[in-house]
Amino acid sequence: MLKEARTIRKVVSFSPSEWKAVDDWMFNNRVRVEADGVRRLIELGLEAAKLDAKEERA
Repeated sequence: MLKEARTIRKVVSFSPSEWKAVDDWMFNNRVRVEADGVRRLIELGLEAAKLDAKEERA
């Protein structure tokens, strides 16, 4: 993703099990800042969605 100023903030709620999965992923990937972990998981999800869309068109 492009490096832009981070000026947009969103509030997101998680169930305890969802947050545990995020927290476990951050621990396993040595991500210390929660916001960085959530952003990285969103980036990974968006990349995966693009790949799925390409596969569906093929």
